[in-house]
Amino acid sequence: MRQLIIIGSGPAGYTAAIYAARAQLQPLLIASSVEAGGELMNTTEVENFPGFPEGIQGPELMMSMQQQAERFGTEVVYDDVVRLELDGDVKKVTLGSGVTHEAQAVIFATGSAYRKLGLSDEERLSGRGVSWCATCDGFFFKEKVIAVVGGGDSAMEEATFLSRFGSKVVVIHRKDTLRASKIMQERAFNDPKIEFVWNSEVVGITGTDAVTGLILRDTVDGSERELEVGGLFIAIGNDARTHLVHGQLDLTTEGTIAVDGRSSKTSLTGVFAAGDVIDPHYRQAVTAAGSGTVAALDAEHYLAQLGDSVVAEAEEIVAAH
Repeated sequence: MRQLIIIGSGPAGYTAAIYAARAQLQPLLIASSVEAGGELMNTTEVENFPGFPEGIQGPELMMSMQQQAERFGTEVVYDDVVRLELDGDVKKVTLGSGVTHEAQAVIFATGSAYRKLGLSDEERLSGRGVSWCATCDGFFFKEKVIAVVGGGDSAMEEATFLSRFGSKVVVIHRKDTLRASKIMQERAFNDPKIEFVWNSEVVGITGTDAVTGLILRDTVDGSERELEVGGLFIAIGNDARTHLVHGQLDLTTEGTIAVDGRSSKTSLTGVFAAGDVIDPHYRQAVTAAGSGTVAALDAEHYLAQLGDSVVAEAEEIVAAH
């Protein structure tokens, strides 16, 4: 039986692995068989991660994190978790291969997934004008016409942030009213660089090597037209990847894993969570990495206390005889 298993291979998972491995916990990290590295594997230039003044490619950053974790003794397995048994002193993690690993503690760092439009060109042009993160990519769209899809607070936040860079920001919403909070609506309405296209949905993205335009369909009369843009930001929400722990760990009203205060402690003893799976607001690589640090330290302290209690129990048994 292992001391620690880490589920997830994004910034949170690999940072937790680095700290845990340096603490001699010899962690096993379960990386997905098809999505290892998390969302940054779909990102081109990362310019806001500390320590890289010239920027770094997303896949390169994740590979470096993995190599650093492995350097200190982390074992990485490329497989998918299909079942978790987290209650009790022994945690069981079953993989798609049929192998079941046991550990005294688990760190759950599976991240979140951006909701997508479901268009064929969405994936093809990802990182080439299609983005889900204005904070990550807004800088690359200076003086371009930028489209934002969505009608909630996140869409208004993306639009107002992008107006710093783009020559114009066009918010596309399938209805004629927004669901965003009043203050966020007012902020967007009062920005002279933001325009709104109502009762419209994106049904196509044009461009060979980069986004050049969108095909919009009117949700009232079904007519279609093309809108020339240099970038598309999709802000229709995201979902924490919590399906494996439904019914086992407490969740928040926002669908993320509930933790105790600023710690990583979940509703089950010996189970910790980190990264986007507990964070409905910031969802940045650097905040996920910081969260992974917290989880590793919490797990280390838990395992140390567990060891002390085992020693104490053994001493009591010896004394009794």
